[in-house]
Amino acid sequence: MTPEALSYYHARGLKLRRLEMSGEPKRIVPDTSVLINRVLSRMIESGELRDAEVIVPVPALDELQAQASRGRGEGLVGLEEIKRIRELGQSASVALRFAGERPTLEEIRLARGGRIDALIRDVAKREGAVLYTSDYVQALVAEAEGVKAVYVPWRPEVGELSVTRLMTHDTISLHLKVGAPPTAKRGRPGSVTLVRLREEPLSQEEVQAYVDELMWALRNSKDGYVEIVRQGAMVAQLGDLRIAVARPPFSDELELTVVRPLVRMRLEDYNLSERLIARLSKRAEGILIAGPPGSGKTTFASSLAEFYSRLGKVVKTLESPRDLLVGPEITQYGPLEGDFEKTAEVLLLVRPDYTIFDEMRRPKDFQVFIDMRLAGVGMVGVIHASDPIDAIQRLLERTELGMLPHIVDTVIFLRDGKVQKVLELSLTVRLPKGMRNEDLVRPLVEVRDFETGELEYEIYTFGEERVVVSLKPRGVEEAVSKVEELMRGAGVEGFRLEASPEGTIAVMVDRSQLRAAGKSLGRALKEVERVHGVRVKVVPYPDAIGEEVECSVSDAGPSIVLTVKDVEVGRPVSVYVEGEYLLTATVGRRGKVKVSKGTEAGKALLSALAEGKRIRAFLPK
Repeated sequence: MTPEALSYYHARGLKLRRLEMSGEPKRIVPDTSVLINRVLSRMIESGELRDAEVIVPVPALDELQAQASRGRGEGLVGLEEIKRIRELGQSASVALRFAGERPTLEEIRLARGGRIDALIRDVAKREGAVLYTSDYVQALVAEAEGVKAVYVPWRPEVGELSVTRLMTHDTISLHLKVGAPPTAKRGRPGSVTLVRLREEPLSQEEVQAYVDELMWALRNSKDGYVEIVRQGAMVAQLGDLRIAVARPPFSDELELTVVRPLVRMRLEDYNLSERLIARLSKRAEGILIAGPPGSGKTTFASSLAEFYSRLGKVVKTLESPRDLLVGPEITQYGPLEGDFEKTAEVLLLVRPDYTIFDEMRRPKDFQVFIDMRLAGVGMVGVIHASDPIDAIQRLLERTELGMLPHIVDTVIFLRDGKVQKVLELSLTVRLPKGMRNEDLVRPLVEVRDFETGELEYEIYTFGEERVVVSLKPRGVEEAVSKVEELMRGAGVEGFRLEASPEGTIAVMVDRSQLRAAGKSLGRALKEVERVHGVRVKVVPYPDAIGEEVECSVSDAGPSIVLTVKDVEVGRPVSVYVEGEYLLTATVGRRGKVKVSKGTEAGKALLSALAEGKRIRAFLPK
């Protein structure tokens, strides 16, 4: 029974008396709540329970088995408790037996309405036994029916839990796994150390004991919420602790992870510029808070929620699990019936000024964010991303290009607990940078550095593709050094590098090594492009190109077609754009070479054709 319901009954004077038994009760019938809370085994260990008979109702046994079969941890705990009562009872003269009938299919369907609890009370009534329960309503109904009952509440404070004794003031997370030593992450974002708490590995019993204790606390604490339950996995929130439990077959061994926020910060603690504070106060209504895991995104989101609340705004949150540290005036919502879309329906009726959506992961989460923003609600979304532009691209995949700045106007990127970058988005109509044909004027999204106003990216539609073009090389010199390191590591000899101020790096190699270098280093060079904002091309030495042949280029629906003159069918030709090697292909019938627009080479040819760049073909030597 929840603490809220308990308060309801107490407020109306319906206080249940705890039975004071004269001597030890000879017969005890435990319900599922007492078995899960492991009350009787503790009583046997302490010597409080001796010379008694424990009668386990068959309906309770079936209910525990059903929970365990679905991967529910409490079912496993209850079954272990029955086994432990039998083992401990041998030395304490406590017998164990089962009684009652198995519930019918109809009774199982009515379990949520209390039918299984009624069957358990019937067993206690027939056996003339005392019902032990941690469910207040169950105990109250039993007394109303004339069944003797003992109500055994169990409400540990979070500070009294065993896991909190393992966590120092600077512990961010605790990691307990069967077969491995216990470890903890300590420090602050940007300076975190993994500390081994002891050298001996944890046993199954030790980790299970920690899990059991947390499960009891979740069942009996008003600050406990089970957010996600799956086959072999559970995520819950207990006060400020985020709890994740993984079991086989989902994980190889039982594992418990406890995460705790270290600090509660105000927005003023981040030393933001007055210009950014003004934007957050008056203009920004579609905000993405992005960063890698552990960068302080949730802490910043909490401070922003408190900031809007102090401005007199109505603020709500969407969270699963609910771990934002906010004041009582901010209501924290979870997924209604497991679905954030249903929560959004309620929120639109509540009419908040701002909604903080913590940890957007699934496609539905992004759609809820988009729908609520377009409905006029100020939205702040928290998203995992290794780069600010990556956060924008994840949202770009799920909306129209022209709507993007209306959904997100500000991106705040955090790393090591600090605001590292702020981007602003706006929509305009003009010719993209690098294009010269006035017919190619189009709508595009400009992404600028908020503090400097410098244009960093352009996002527009080209053909059937949406392209994100970086206009600011982030580190040509660093990229050149990295490419040199990669080429030497791959054993490529005699290469030469040329870098342009615009951020293009040409890697010139002997033709005999051209294909091998491109194939073996393709992924690594793509990563250099992503990290440093440059373009890397592997091309043959200019003097190894060969004889040029006449060619024409045309757009033919799904393909770009190159037509070469006086070249035999089956001969290879190499294609260059403005002197940069693009590809080598085989000439087909009527001297045609077809390149699909869906390939990288096809996109490059389409771009070159649109921008009027010179496309040339050569017969390799």
